[in-house]
Formats: sequence, structure tokens, C-alpha cells
Amino acid sequence: MTAVFTPVRAPLAWRTLGGLIWRLEHAFERARAASAPQDSRLRIAFVMLAFGFAFVVMAIGATHQALFSDNRAGPDGAAAPLEARADLTDRNGALLAADLPHFALYVDPREVWDVPATRQALAAILPDVAVKRLTKALTGPKRAFLIGGLTPQQRTSIHDLGLPGLSFEDDERRLYPLGNTAAHLIGFADSGGAGLAGVERAFDKDIRSAAGQGGVALSIDLRIQAALEDELHKAVAEFTPRGAVGVVTNIRTGEVLGMTSWPDFDPNQPGAATDDQRLNRAAASVFEMGSTFKAFTVAVGLDSGVANMNSTFDAREPYKLGYRTIHDYHAARKILTLTEVFQHSSNIGTAKLAEGIGPQRMSRYFAGVGLTRPAKVELLESATPLTPRKWDDDAVASTSFGHGIDVSPLALSAAYGAVLNGGVAVPLTVRKVAPGTQVEGTRVFSPQTSALMLQIMRANVTGGSGGSANAPGLSVGGKTGTGEKYDPAIRGYSTTKQVSSFAAVFPTEGGPNVERYFVLILMDEPHPSAKTYGYSTGGWVAAPAAGRVIDRIAPLLGVRRNLAPKAAETAAAAPASEGL
Repeated sequence: MTAVFTPVRAPLAWRTLGGLIWRLEHAFERARAASAPQDSRLRIAFVMLAFGFAFVVMAIGATHQALFSDNRAGPDGAAAPLEARADLTDRNGALLAADLPHFALYVDPREVWDVPATRQALAAILPDVAVKRLTKALTGPKRAFLIGGLTPQQRTSIHDLGLPGLSFEDDERRLYPLGNTAAHLIGFADSGGAGLAGVERAFDKDIRSAAGQGGVALSIDLRIQAALEDELHKAVAEFTPRGAVGVVTNIRTGEVLGMTSWPDFDPNQPGAATDDQRLNRAAASVFEMGSTFKAFTVAVGLDSGVANMNSTFDAREPYKLGYRTIHDYHAARKILTLTEVFQHSSNIGTAKLAEGIGPQRMSRYFAGVGLTRPAKVELLESATPLTPRKWDDDAVASTSFGHGIDVSPLALSAAYGAVLNGGVAVPLTVRKVAPGTQVEGTRVFSPQTSALMLQIMRANVTGGSGGSANAPGLSVGGKTGTGEKYDPAIRGYSTTKQVSSFAAVFPTEGGPNVERYFVLILMDEPHPSAKTYGYSTGGWVAAPAAGRVIDRIAPLLGVRRNLAPKAAETAAAAPASEGL
């Protein structure tokens, strides 16, 4: 069998150049036949032409590299390496992440004079390096890497030993100077300069392009973050939950001013953390939030005209709806006003209100505030909620008090912002918003509905289940929530495993242009303490922490206290029992 070869046709430019060379060569042959001087002149012309062509190609390449290359030059004119990343700062310029010079240590055993002495000296400075690894590097056949990530101080200490056979290479590393602080929000990058989690991943392209040109400012305030983490950790120590979350937002701009997830980890050593520690529970976990959802149901009832502030609901007996019967956790057994339904956290009253709203309106409003999709925030970890497959009367009754729907803490925070900021759904952001910026959003509720919800949430703190969140002079409003967790082992809801939370807003006083802030504290499967009389519900384990956070951060946000007593508040009833 004879192989058939198909000739590859060269590009036109090369064919043209080849033809030129062929004609020149034949010109040389003709010149030889004619005269020797003519031959020399032609050869010189050919060499000049070849060199000229080469210089033109080099000039074009250099121009293209200067104008269109992706190399980035820093302020000193030196090109930043491709893996370089810009600094991350909080909204006030405090450093959160930076590329800092580190060094890698190499050993060339062929130049080592005294192996035992070298091993002993290095072991004293580098105690984390195994003796076996050190010995192998010192006695191997060729130059080998020993350890990376050395600080300039460590490099100097080793260099000053004056030992032959040791050398260093640059090994720039990403450093997170505050360790565990805001770890889940900041995230981390790998040794090659690629963002793998949190902001480092979400803003990867921006952080790379800004290298050498300045930092990237985030929305968080380290002072607020520190207060939030401190109070959450105190609550964790007292109630030993499986996990915990804290969030603080500006409800006008959507800025996340603080966000923490427990357990946490050190982004300088992400590989040393477990998957559970690296899990961002604020963004990547979904929970049944329980009675915090009653704020949405009441807002929808008011906005749709189904209810008003004078509406009443009969909660004297359990409410039978189809195949199920709805009970109140601590039954008031009386006819309740709309505000009292909220204060007593009545499942019966809320379900009756939801029945009047109906599936279509309820699902439309829930979608409007973002409860049926991942939270609109830059973090790529933002989780998809678990929502009813079909919005029928049963689904509406369940979701009205936070059952049958699982959302992330960030999604809940964004939805509360739409209820309390004048009625506009604004996406959350972890990027700093310039002061005075008018953030665009989508109107969901009327300004009147939003103003009434501020009043109702304030009434729940002064005379309802949120009393332990009150902070002197700060007009705090809020709603407790306790969601029973589904237990696959019993194929039903557990009476001992709960998600306990408190959603707070402050200040509730003032007009629609007042800067307001939202605080969420969530405990996943907390345990009661001696102080809570055996209870682990949101009003007992989450509300006090939310109140302490608000008390600490209000001065940092410029929220002034008004300690003059209000007649309506001092006349309020004693805190009511909390419902699920």
C-alpha cells in the first residue's frame, strides 16, 4: 500500500518571501556570469534587506507589547507579576489582605561543607521542618527546595549563619493580618494568586487588575465587625450551638457592614481548617427561619389591603386548615389585633392573615423581596433557597410563619431591608458604596407600609417577645424566630433541634431618609443555659446578643441616643411569651 502525502501549502507571506529570495539568488547567478562587482553589490543589498526586515518585525512586536500587553506596571514603573493581587481594605482603609514578600529556601548539597552542623543550625531556626526532610535535602544529589513562605526576618536569620549551599528565591505570599477576623467574607487565594473563596474569589478579576494601582475597598467596617464577632462568640460560649451567624447591613445602600460565621478559620492556613469551619453559613447555608417570616406576612397583609392596624384575629382556639391543625407556642387564647399577633408571635393569627392574602399574592411578594432566589450579593457562595414546589393554601400557611421554606441569612437580611427601608428591594453588596450615592432598587412595598412595620417591630421590643434586645435610647425594633429543624431520623420536625434567631432594626424613629441598620443573630441548634430556664428560643439566645451588638455599634454609625421616656412605650405591656 503506497502512502499518499498531501503537501501543506505555506502562508502567503512566507511564499512571497521565498519567491523574493529565489529571485535574488538567481540574480546572484546572473551577476556572476556578468561581473564580480555586480555580484558583491547584490549580496550586500540582500543582507541589508534581510536585516531591515528583521528590525521591522522586532519594532512591530515591541510596539504591540507596549500598547496591548496585559502586564501591569506599578507606581515605580516595574511590571507587577501576573499572580499579583491588590490590597483589600475595609471601608475606612484598614488593611484586610495584602501581598507581602516572602522567600523560598533551597539547598545545594554539593556546596555544603558540614552536613551535621548545617542541619543543627537550620533546625533551630526552622523547627517546623521535619528532620527527615532536612536530612534528605542536605544529602541529596542535586539542589532542592526545602521550605517556602519565609519572612524577611527568617531569611535574614538564615543568611547571617553564613552557611554555604543555601540560597533564596522570591516567594511572594498573600497575607491576612487579622487572621480569623471576617474570614468568610474576605475568603482566601491560592499560592498562584487565584481567589478561591469570599471576596477574593468574587472580585478576583478586579483584585488582579488593581495590583500595583491601589487597594480594593470593601463595605465592612472593622470596628463593627469586631463588635459583632465578639458578641456572637460570647453567645456561642454560653449556648454551644452547632453553628452561628451574625450580619449587620445598611438597609438603604445594601452594604454589608459586618458578617461573621462560626465556626471560623484562619485564611492564612485554609488547608488546616475543616470543611465545616470553611463553610460560610451566612451565604452558603439555608435555614427554616421560623417566626422572623411573620414580618413579611404582616407587611404583605398591610400592603395588599387585606389587613390594617385595626384588624383582629381570633386566636382562642387552634386553627384547622385542611388536614392540619395550627397551634400557638404559648397560646394567648384571645382575639388579637394585628400588632398583638406580631407581639405574641401567633401562628394562628399569622396563618389566618395569610389565608386572606392567598397563594398568588404571597408568592409574588416573596419573590419581590428576594426570598425565592439566592441572595443578590457578589459572593459566589450565595445559596439557592428551598421553596414550596406549589404555592397552595397549605404552602402559604406554612411559609407565613417561616416553615416549609429555607433561605440563607443574607437573603433574609436583604428581604428585611426591603420591608424597612421605605419599601424598596436593594441588592446587598460587599463593596464600599461612595457616600451620597443613590442606590437603585425595585419598589415592593409602599412607604406607608414600611413606616407601619417600623412601628410594629418597635412595639415587639417594648411590649413583645423581643424585649431583651432593647438598647437604651436607640429605638430598637425586632422579631424573634425559632424554626424547628427537620430530623430525617424521625421523619418529622424535632422538638429539641432548633434554629433560633433575632432580626433587629434601628433606629425605628425618624422619617424615610434616616439611615437605618439591620442586625441578625442566628444560632443553629443552641442549648439552653441556667439563665434561660430551659429555653433555647430566639428571644432567649439571640435577642440579647443582638441588643448588645446594637448598643456597641450605634456610636460608630453616628446614631444618637434619645433617653427621654416615651409615654406610649412606658405604658406598653410586659414582654409577651415568644412563639415559634
